[in-house]
Amino acid sequence: MQRTRLDTARIRAAHRTIDPVFLDTPFYRCAALEPSLGCSVSIKLETANPVRSFKARGTEVVASLLADGGSRAAVCASAGNLGQALAWSGRRRGLDVTVVAPRVAPAAKLDRIRALGARLELVDGDIEVARERAVTLARSDDIRLVEDSLDIETCEGAATIGLELVGAASSFDAVLVALGGGALATGVGHVMKSLAPHIEVICVQPLGAPAMTQSWRQRRVVTTDSTDTIADGVAGRHPIPAVLDDLLLVADDAVLVREASITAGMRLLFDHAGLVTEPSAALGIAAILEDRERFAGRHVATIVCGSNVDPGTFHRWVTDAPSQRL
Repeated sequence: MQRTRLDTARIRAAHRTIDPVFLDTPFYRCAALEPSLGCSVSIKLETANPVRSFKARGTEVVASLLADGGSRAAVCASAGNLGQALAWSGRRRGLDVTVVAPRVAPAAKLDRIRALGARLELVDGDIEVARERAVTLARSDDIRLVEDSLDIETCEGAATIGLELVGAASSFDAVLVALGGGALATGVGHVMKSLAPHIEVICVQPLGAPAMTQSWRQRRVVTTDSTDTIADGVAGRHPIPAVLDDLLLVADDAVLVREASITAGMRLLFDHAGLVTEPSAALGIAAILEDRERFAGRHVATIVCGSNVDPGTFHRWVTDAPSQRL
């Protein structure tokens, strides 16, 4: 493999560092989904943990290093899931955590950040505005800025999912990964290409938040002025150059999906797998719905990466979602 920031030995070490409550999450074939999708589907369920997303795999590594190094305070920008994860990992180690989040972030995520004891600062605007404020706080207060995807610990923490996928008995031939800032995609992708290179790594992003996918396709950083998607967890506008470099080494494809496909995927996961998911977690299913011919007869794995969603909003999305073919 060409030069990358990720390291398989460090990923294995991360797996030993992370609290076991976040490890060895369920991975199973969901036969009930298959008639609707036309292919075999296995689910890696990253919602069965205290913060209901995969993000704590990374924050566990970050917080462990901070605690060992004597730093007692950290700040991050988050649409909700990273903030919850850092708050959980920080509280466990006695760290002072500040989370900067968009005011429009889902209330369920914001409430949970507060409940976990972090200081929450809300900003008008999107995640990029929150990131700018987090940088300012880190400089003014001289505290550690935790940057998802840029901090290699977040990527290698997420990569431990890949170790578990490779170690499973399931013989899938492709993995569908939600693409936002890139920690999950680069981490899992690195493990796949290092240990199971025959498995196709397909990244999935909403059509309304295409910056990283466009960057991957053009092999250069492409930014957007705005986003328009319900999948707030992957709605960045400014890809990180170092993360894009890593992604270019491991992703076999990057696809964009429509909002209708995302809600249809959420409905399928609810109706046939009994899962409440946030939009980002349904991107893999959405990709299958939009290109059934590509996946017909194959066995694919998808990472259900988060379930932090407001109940009323979720109900509206799945009620309005189409129940048949798009």
